[in-house]
Amino acid sequence: TLNSRTLPIEAFALADASGWLSARQSIKSRRWAALGVAPILPHEFLIPEGFSKHIMPQSFRGQFLIAAKHLRDPNFFKTVILMLEHNQHGAMGLVVNRPSSVTVSQVLSEHFELPETGEVVHMGGPVEPGNLFILHNADELDFSESPPVEGVYVGCTQDVFRSVVQAVSEGDDDARFRVFSGCAGWSPKQLEGEVNRGDWLLLPASPEYVFHKEPYDLWDELMRVFQQAHQLIPTASEHPEWN
Repeated sequence: TLNSRTLPIEAFALADASGWLSARQSIKSRRWAALGVAPILPHEFLIPEGFSKHIMPQSFRGQFLIAAKHLRDPNFFKTVILMLEHNQHGAMGLVVNRPSSVTVSQVLSEHFELPETGEVVHMGGPVEPGNLFILHNADELDFSESPPVEGVYVGCTQDVFRSVVQAVSEGDDDARFRVFSGCAGWSPKQLEGEVNRGDWLLLPASPEYVFHKEPYDLWDELMRVFQQAHQLIPTASEHPEWN
């Protein structure tokens, strides 16, 4: 059960994805240590039958991984994952379409005096479920070198988190944030193998989908977007004689 005991405030120190990967890389004796991949050169990869082949990007950072229909792993069934890092240290991301029933204010009530905004904690993945990761769209609060997606930033400090929540509570209609418990990570070349096998579909990420108002609808919506972008048979024309 998700509660404040499983989500320690210390997790905010791990919100920086690249730092998280580097730290995990140095702990060889623990599970999910060395979440690394060798440098990747672009090459063709396979996607489910019925779609054409495409070129695998050099890095998956800033991409959505959309679970293919045949992927039945309960951790990832019909999930959409925003890739935050994919470099020499490894690959990690956050599941963006699995909200929990616990609100952010409930989880952090012992640490912050937060207004009740109705925002819930999202289940970011099966790795390190006791750690919190924060995504927001407040560019004036971001001090990282580059966001994973334009308009989507990783909140790395408690001050950033408090400022974003405060902006939402004060009625800033443009302010968005999401808090995630845990993340998704892959061992060396595991993710590349899964993509080659057709377990995941790749689509460039965008803020409107990261902060989607109806997360449960996101997988279906992005599957339609992907299929429309990669359909083999053109849509029938109402006036074929014009072709």
